[in-house]
Amino acid sequence: MRGDQVEEFVTASPVSVEITLPRIRQSARPKAAQHKAGPLPRLPRVARLIALAIKYQGMVSRGELLDYADIARLGYITRARVTQVMNPLHLAPDIQECLLFLEESAETAGITERDLRQIAAVVYWREQRKLLGILRDRPLK
Repeated sequence: MRGDQVEEFVTASPVSVEITLPRIRQSARPKAAQHKAGPLPRLPRVARLIALAIKYQGMVSRGELLDYADIARLGYITRARVTQVMNPLHLAPDIQECLLFLEESAETAGITERDLRQIAAVVYWREQRKLLGILRDRPLK
């Protein structure tokens, strides 16, 4: 372009463009968004505790954390509390699964973290299963 052409180009009047975008109707939304009724029900405390223990154990196994002391530093908790959080991993795998996928809340089932600590202290899985059965059969307070 020559100099006089540049001047002509710069001084030309601006051009405006208008377009109309189509409106999105309610029925055009994804099916998942239409079926949301509200917030998800809160998971029982014992289920969240077991899930947290599994997550932490995975982090230690992968080498992301060195040991339980690293977990304590990461979570700003004591090493004793980390031990309490990790103890449900000593439960029989079927008990862990049962507690992770409780359909009723653990509170209505009468299962507390303290109860789990006592059951996890038992070495034999068969005995753990018996204790959990007794625990579920006891009347609520």
